[in-house]
Amino acid sequence: MASIFGHSAVSYTLARIIDNKKLKYLLIAAIFSSILPDFDVLAFKLGVAYEHPLGHRGFTHSILFAVVWAYILMKLFGNEAKKIWFLVIFLSTISHGVLDAMTDGGKGVGFFIPFINDRFFLPLRVIKISPVGYKQFFSDWGIQVISSEIKYVLLPCTLILLILYTFKKVR
Repeated sequence: MASIFGHSAVSYTLARIIDNKKLKYLLIAAIFSSILPDFDVLAFKLGVAYEHPLGHRGFTHSILFAVVWAYILMKLFGNEAKKIWFLVIFLSTISHGVLDAMTDGGKGVGFFIPFINDRFFLPLRVIKISPVGYKQFFSDWGIQVISSEIKYVLLPCTLILLILYTFKKVR
C-alpha cells in the first residue's frame, strides 16, 4: 500500500480541483475516504486471508465500495452540492486502490470485487510498498516509501495545485 501521506495528498488535490465552493467538511471527508480502504488490515487480526474478497486490498478497495461510500456521504452531507460531494468522495476513495495498484508489492487490488475476485496492478509500479506497522515506517524502508511518494505523488499533486492557483490568480 501507499502511505497515509500519499493517499491524503491525492484526495486533498482532488478536493481542491473539484470543490470551487469550499464546501464545509468536504476536504476532511475526502482525506478520510482516501484512507478508509486500509481499514481492511483489521481483517488480518480476524484471520481473514489476504486473497479473500474481504481481505487486504479486497472489497474496500473496489469500485463498488467507492460508489456506495460516496453515495452514503453524499446523502448524509451533500445537501448543498450533491454531485460535487459524490464526485470528490468517489474519486478520493478509488484513488486509494489506484495508488496501491502502482506499488511494487502485495498481491494486487480487487477493483471488481464482489463481481470478480481477481487482483490487479497498473503497468506503472513505481511506488514503494509501505510497511503496515508504524515502527517499521520509521526505518530505511519508510524513507524509501516517502522518497518514492515525493517523486510520484507529492510532486505531481503540488504541480497541479500550483497550476490551479496560478490559473485562479490570472482569472
